[in-house]
Amino acid sequence: MRNRVREERLRRELSQVELAAELGVSRQTVISIENGRYLPSLPLAFRIARFFALPIDKMFEPDQEEGV
Repeated sequence: MRNRVREERLRRELSQVELAAELGVSRQTVISIENGRYLPSLPLAFRIARFFALPIDKMFEPDQEEGV
């Protein structure tokens, strides 16, 4: 699963700590999501997408090999 969290965070000039505070999660959670080591829960994924004002399918995209 590819996500745009780091890209969007940097575009808005936010630190990982600032984004974590906005989302109500730890900095470690933000790091893990950005590095693709942690898939956020559905409620958190929607919160992230809303925060960045992007549709969830643009924020989180499945890898090509994962299929439909």
